[in-house]
Amino acid sequence: MKRIALSTLSLALLGATGVAHAQSSVTLYGLIDDSIQYINNNNVSGKNKSSVAMAAGNLQGSRWGMKGTEDLGGGLKAIFQLENGFDPNSGKLNQGGREFGRQAFVGLQSDQFGTVTIGRQYDPVVDLVQALTADNYFGSTFTTPSDVDNNDNSSRTNNAVKYTSNTYAGFQFEAMYAFGGVAGSSGAGQTWSGAATYANGPFSIAAGYIRMDNSNTAAARATGWNATSDGTFNSINAPYASAKSIGIASVAGQYVIGPVTAGIRYSNAQYKPDALSTFSSTERYNVGAGFVNYQLTPAALLGLGYTFTHASGNGPSASYNQISLGGDYNLSKRTDLYLVGAYQRASGTGATATVADYDAESASNSQVIVSLGIRHKF
Repeated sequence: MKRIALSTLSLALLGATGVAHAQSSVTLYGLIDDSIQYINNNNVSGKNKSSVAMAAGNLQGSRWGMKGTEDLGGGLKAIFQLENGFDPNSGKLNQGGREFGRQAFVGLQSDQFGTVTIGRQYDPVVDLVQALTADNYFGSTFTTPSDVDNNDNSSRTNNAVKYTSNTYAGFQFEAMYAFGGVAGSSGAGQTWSGAATYANGPFSIAAGYIRMDNSNTAAARATGWNATSDGTFNSINAPYASAKSIGIASVAGQYVIGPVTAGIRYSNAQYKPDALSTFSSTERYNVGAGFVNYQLTPAALLGLGYTFTHASGNGPSASYNQISLGGDYNLSKRTDLYLVGAYQRASGTGATATVADYDAESASNSQVIVSLGIRHKF
């Protein structure tokens, strides 16, 4: 990363006015994650075919951004962050073509009272709970099919005000509210969320909840999901984009014993309809997952994960069993090579496999995805 010192007043002017100069800095940063990916059952025109192609963003989404601070004195700082997401194989912008689609916020950080930020941001569940799951180490290949519970942080929230507490004896919490901005209907399109985490030596635990409301207008619903939060709609949960609301409760914990890190998590996601929805009853996804990582050497990390997802409610019940394997080797502090893969088997009426949130839906009940890639941070 490069750090650039910013000065807004000359020393001569400071001397003449007697104003104390506040120290400021801006950090430019980014990463590129790309791979060659094999899929054994890739549905093409209703037929399963094997495919080999370039695929980006397996461990982390490619990005570049800038963040900065200004010391305001008395333990108070002004902060900001702008972060862009892109596809290195095409050069196109991700997150719907937004210039800073990953993050764009400004705020104040206090040594005594915590941090308040406003703008486009991750929700508290992503900040505190996702950090304790396998997705934090090995990315998309270790997460939920179609990311129905946002474990792979596919969704970000616009118009959001977020408070992050300082850490007190290992305890920290966050709260967020996003304004829907609809005249005469303040709740339309709104999002609210809260989460807390506690760490004590090798043990960490976190829990949180997010509620995302869709627009109340029929015209907006006709085009799908229209809310302050992006939502996470891929092959499995795409039929529920007209939901009135989505509520996701998540809890995760992990324990570190020498070179071994083990963790478990559970989430419950509910897609609720109303009269404007195209489905009639609540669709529920219950997800249970666990992982074990082994730090083979200071440079080499191995991981094994299992994810069980059960869908029920609006339609026939379906279950998805997924086993994930990963290896990551650091060539340096900024560059690593990785090999990740997963096998999934789906069961239930009409259920078809789709590993994690790659949205490469199979025409059968099984699928394998393997990715060999490189990640470089700058």
